[in-house]
Amino acid sequence: MIAKVPGEHYSAGMNDKPHRDTILVEDAEILDHQAFPGDQYLMRVLAPGCARRALPGQFAHLQVHPLRPMRRPISIMRASPREGWLDLLYKVVGDGTALLAQREKGDFINLMAPIGVPFEVAERRPLLIGGGVGMPPMIFLAESLRVSDRRPLVILGSEVPFPFDPRPSQILIPGIPAGVIASMPLLEDWGIASRLASLQGFPGCHEGYVTDLARHWLEALDHQALAEVGVYACGPHPMLEAVVALAREFGLPVQVSLEEFMACGVGGCAGCVVEVTTDAGPAMQRVCVDGPVFDGYRVF
Repeated sequence: MIAKVPGEHYSAGMNDKPHRDTILVEDAEILDHQAFPGDQYLMRVLAPGCARRALPGQFAHLQVHPLRPMRRPISIMRASPREGWLDLLYKVVGDGTALLAQREKGDFINLMAPIGVPFEVAERRPLLIGGGVGMPPMIFLAESLRVSDRRPLVILGSEVPFPFDPRPSQILIPGIPAGVIASMPLLEDWGIASRLASLQGFPGCHEGYVTDLARHWLEALDHQALAEVGVYACGPHPMLEAVVALAREFGLPVQVSLEEFMACGVGGCAGCVVEVTTDAGPAMQRVCVDGPVFDGYRVF
């Protein structure tokens, strides 16, 4: 069922799915909507019910315009249970997200959230790898680890300008090539080590793929430190495939958050299925509710 909280809206007809008990439907006010180069947008919405329940790796399903019924899945980048807001980073890739980009501060937007299986953090040092619009789940996961002993390394990649102004890092990371100093300011302020990668020659960034930069760091670890690493990733399919191959090479556990086209977003249409290896053999599973987070070895 979809959980009911006074003053919020709900959908019915799914009470046989206990793993969806925390999905809410809210009319959320847009508190801020910033545009960045590369048709990227960062939207902050006031959605207290959803913000209280959101976990890293989950997403929101947004109605982009009252006259456009088909929703769009957007990963949650940050959530403030205390202040009741969600941050959603997206890129314009079609008519739907183009309509979403036209929405303004003070508008209300209907959303369903949080949806999906979140990341499961093990007792390991997290290596977080995000590419393009796959960056938001990594930022959300990193923020959740701020107060833990498992200090992550976050590697982010983009082939368009990053949706923030990179800052030279003050955090030394052994194994990272000299000159690769660009970091995400928000992570830097949290005391979380980060580095950026791109093929576009952005200053301070690694000239190459995120997996190349991750390899530099992994190869610098001793055997004991390497055995304590766990990998988490979100991004385009080829990037995730490369991340899983890298994790397999170093014998590391890996979780991936898949990006997939969705219609209903709650498992009813089965339009987002992917083939997953299970103990019983290959099976088709829905990215929206059986994922979006999967064991990387079961998908690739």
